[in-house]
Amino acid sequence: MSTFGITYLGGPTAVIEYGGLRLLVDPTFDPPREFPVGNRVLTKTVGPALSAAEVGPVDAVLLSHDQHPDNLDEAGRAVALAAPVVLSTGSAEQRLGGPVRALPNWERVTLPRPVGGGDEVVVTGVPAQHGPDGSEPLVGEVIGFVLSGAGLPTVYVSGDNASLDVVRTIVERVGEVDIAVLFAGAARTPLIPDAPLTLTSADAARAAALLGARHVVPLHFEHWAHFSEDGDSLVAAFEAAGLVHRLHRLAPGGHLAL
Repeated sequence: MSTFGITYLGGPTAVIEYGGLRLLVDPTFDPPREFPVGNRVLTKTVGPALSAAEVGPVDAVLLSHDQHPDNLDEAGRAVALAAPVVLSTGSAEQRLGGPVRALPNWERVTLPRPVGGGDEVVVTGVPAQHGPDGSEPLVGEVIGFVLSGAGLPTVYVSGDNASLDVVRTIVERVGEVDIAVLFAGAARTPLIPDAPLTLTSADAARAAALLGARHVVPLHFEHWAHFSEDGDSLVAAFEAAGLVHRLHRLAPGGHLAL
């Protein structure tokens, strides 16, 4: 029986099935359009593979951050605020209110599994660095997540992290993981023009090795114009690292069960 499933909706958005729960990652359900953000514009090029109605109810939302529309757009915000609980940053809790609950780094919350599902699912907040060292005052607060539970694989969801040092710290604190859901794409914007804001393809492969992940599912590497590296780049980087057998590049709407 599968203990982990993921359906890729596009961009950073996916539904994770874990311990009998359905967890929605970074909801973005708007159609393609431009989003003004300060002195720049983020352009969404492809809409979601499934609508929010097609996705249906979820048990919780894992929201890496709320301040960028490529991680939470207008339709995604409505979905998040209708969810039973949203785990995110302290900043998101202040801005969004409602069901949003801050999950500071290394703190844990438990989500009850369905009747007969056994023990609880544990969600641990872990660091994420959305750009080079010192960039947080410009880009804002971001977090990642580690999922664990009795009889379940350990799953890391990176959020918008660009730092391998952060990955090393997570391994030191949490240990290796079974499955890594890595945001990649080497995002670049005029806000910080000289450095990527998310993992490059090569660094995604390095992160997979550091994490000891047997399976890697990339998210957030396509469907927005500010990505400088794509899915083909990811495959090439994992091939060069001898890790392509670990990589699961899903088509939009595709599902992986492990």
